[in-house]
Amino acid sequence: MDPEANEDATYYLEQYRANLLPKLRALGEPDEDPATSFMCLLKKKKEFRCLENAVAAKKEAFKERMEVIAEQWRDLHARRTQLKAHVERSGRTVQENEMLRNQALKKASKDREESIKKENELLRAKRELEALIKQHQKLCQKLPKYSMFKRYLEDVVEISQEAQWIDIQNRAAKKATMLKAIKRTIHSLFHAASTRLDAKWNVAAHDSHRQLDMIQQFIEDLRDISTEDMKKYK
Repeated sequence: MDPEANEDATYYLEQYRANLLPKLRALGEPDEDPATSFMCLLKKKKEFRCLENAVAAKKEAFKERMEVIAEQWRDLHARRTQLKAHVERSGRTVQENEMLRNQALKKASKDREESIKKENELLRAKRELEALIKQHQKLCQKLPKYSMFKRYLEDVVEISQEAQWIDIQNRAAKKATMLKAIKRTIHSLFHAASTRLDAKWNVAAHDSHRQLDMIQQFIEDLRDISTEDMKKYK
């Protein structure tokens, strides 16, 4: 037992012996052991304190509960006030409500039609997809057969390209041969003209274009000379 409890016990024991015990004896009550009576008193006091604590706890819990209820009530009252204000602000006539109802029904009907339309489109797309899948499966089954044909076509194309390339090479060779012959002819004519005129033109042997220009100039000069001679004889 703590010192404070001992002091309380001593105090109450002295009060019991000095005040309560003489009164009990005067009333003719039988003497009791002071210690026993005092223990009973302490027990009652302890029970009373426990009861007080329990009551205090109940009162505190009740107070907290009442505060919660009061807060909920204030919140409910505020909501009711807001709802009432909202209803008052947005109050409509029966005709307006009917109009809104009709609009809602029309919108619901339109949404339902759109939903049905989308479902039909989805069903159609699903069927098309199934058809494409079946077609793809059939093509996959036929693919090995067409692979042989593809290889055949590739071989044909390759052979055709080779033949075409050979033909191009042959034509190029013919043109090269023809060009060489033309160059030789031009060179021979240029040499003959140079010999005929006894001229030494500063023209490279491989410059066929320049040689051809000189030959053309020689022919024109020769034609002019012939024309002048014919005029003299007339």
